[in-house]
Amino acid sequence: MLADKDRIFTNLYGFQPWNLKAAQARGDWDKTKDLMKRGQDAIIEEVKASGLRGRGGAGFPTGLKWSFMPKEPREDRPSFLVINADESEPGSCKDREIIRHDPHKLIEGALIAGYAMRARAAYIYIRGEFIREAETLFAAVQEAYDAGLLGKNAAKSGYDFDVFVHRGAGAYICGEETAMIESLEGKKGQPRLKPPFPAGAGLYGCPTTVNNVESIAVVPTILRRGAAWFASFGRENNKGTKLFQISGHVERPCVVEEEMGISFRELIEKHCGGIRGGWDNLLAVIPGGSSVPLVPAAEIMDAPMDFDGLKALGSGLGTAAAIVMDKSTDVVQAISRISYFYKHESCGQCTPCREGTGWMWRVMERLRTGDATIDEIDTLFDVTKQVEGHTICALGDAAAWPIQGLIRHFRPELERRIRENGGMMEAAE
Repeated sequence: MLADKDRIFTNLYGFQPWNLKAAQARGDWDKTKDLMKRGQDAIIEEVKASGLRGRGGAGFPTGLKWSFMPKEPREDRPSFLVINADESEPGSCKDREIIRHDPHKLIEGALIAGYAMRARAAYIYIRGEFIREAETLFAAVQEAYDAGLLGKNAAKSGYDFDVFVHRGAGAYICGEETAMIESLEGKKGQPRLKPPFPAGAGLYGCPTTVNNVESIAVVPTILRRGAAWFASFGRENNKGTKLFQISGHVERPCVVEEEMGISFRELIEKHCGGIRGGWDNLLAVIPGGSSVPLVPAAEIMDAPMDFDGLKALGSGLGTAAAIVMDKSTDVVQAISRISYFYKHESCGQCTPCREGTGWMWRVMERLRTGDATIDEIDTLFDVTKQVEGHTICALGDAAAWPIQGLIRHFRPELERRIRENGGMMEAAE
């Protein structure tokens, strides 16, 4: 259980104002210049030593990602930092809380991370529906400029750095890093083929790193309190604190900062007041936002909530957005609804995803009503395997995995519906 003194996001619930003065009282922007004086490579090494892994879902080591950026940026090809605040994953709602209540953590993190990567500027790409959050972010960035913390000689460090806030138009696909770069450039948000990777040729053809809001916002605290402090939480390869978002059938849904690797049971008991109707009423949990496979109750109850613990269960931590489903849930309908979401959000660039997502959703709907045959379950599973791994970006995988999880764990329920529907038809004859 994380002690209050070890929480990074001390205004997560907005009990205090978000503005610069309140943020400085909480310890933000404290001697930022001194942190930057440590040197660019030293900052990257400290982030590596902390064990921080990307908080946007993929979990790639953050310091390692930063080290891919060129050490000597050219005048005609400046480096950029792009911050992903598109947060379109169903179930995920942590980045908006950071932006709404603690935006200066993100802005200070952008300056330090940008400096470490020798970037000329940061672009914060914020989801179009986050109207109030965007207003707060625009205002917080302006406060930082007015106080001399951004722009020329940012925070009196001798380094020039700009932050631009860019509002998206609500496309899930723009959460994918190269689609986000395309959108920032004013083009249709469609993922690019890789290589070249963004660190080689990203925004405007220049070296670019794309990071999640939470990954950037924790950096100043890691530097102030030390990599060893951050690495003291969690298990090997799963270090630090993490924002968990718990929604669905719990007594008190919430967003909470906890230690990586906390067991699911402890997370729910301590912060959510337990499962609605008690633990015996738990059916399944989607542990990391809608794109990861669900995990049945018996397997998830005592599982560690971190990258490796959930990977071992055939699922993933993702954004740590736990969607809790009790036994009142029509699990087939829930997964069908998710598959409709991916059909709707596919950018249409890759044939397996463009055609496959619609096909998978239509079969899911027939399975939901029982209007299918038993062998179609296997056909559907085969099709998910033909979509998974055969697209430019991971949206194809995200559409396939929830269905795979359903078939893996709830096949008897699918077969029961088909038999009951078929039985009724025979009786009618």
